[in-house]
Amino acid sequence: MTNHIQTRFVLLVYRMPAKPTAARVGVWRILKKMGAIYLQQSVCVFPNNAAVRHELLPILRKIEDAGGGFHLLPVHRLSPDEQQKLVEQFLDQTSKHYREIVENCEVNFQKEVEFEIFRQNFTYEEAEEIRTEFEKIVDWFHRVDERDWFGAPLRSEAELWLGRCERLVEDFEARVFARQEDDPTDPDGPRGSSNGVASVHAKRRRRKSTTADNGAPVGENRRKTAPLQTD
Repeated sequence: MTNHIQTRFVLLVYRMPAKPTAARVGVWRILKKMGAIYLQQSVCVFPNNAAVRHELLPILRKIEDAGGGFHLLPVHRLSPDEQQKLVEQFLDQTSKHYREIVENCEVNFQKEVEFEIFRQNFTYEEAEEIRTEFEKIVDWFHRVDERDWFGAPLRSEAELWLGRCERLVEDFEARVFARQEDDPTDPDGPRGSSNGVASVHAKRRRRKSTTADNGAPVGENRRKTAPLQTD
């Protein structure tokens, strides 16, 4: 992670026509997804690094294409107090994302798997659905981690919960395999087709391969939806 003392920032100040609203909301949404901290409406700040500047380029073009304009201003010097204020805002923002991941793992995902175990819904289809939901959480974590420029303290807890969720998925898949072994009429069972757990994983691999061939990102729509708020 970036050293707090050495961090420099870049300020984006932009303006866009009031109409259509969709263009303004679209730019705001992308900037927030990038990890921007808004200081006031249409004024946001990022750590000044090559990756951020490269990622900003299409957004700046989008602003201009919508009839707006912008200033991208490197901030070369800040007082220690002001620097710390910005760092703390970034840490707070990232920690909130990690906290949502932890809550999603604990409250939603874990409870879902426990419920399916309770009702003994040990089917390939359910195993595939659980695996897909887990991969969404993993993708969400990676997106947050990419914006964790200052080492938010909740990262380790979120990573710990990902490990717990992965073990839940693997345990559920093992239960599905065991159930199929006991059911010779199941076409996915090893007695009928010698597939077993390999069938579960092979189908999942084929599904991923098809997704990749179609050009859709594996992480599509993996974030938990949150209501839009304007800054």
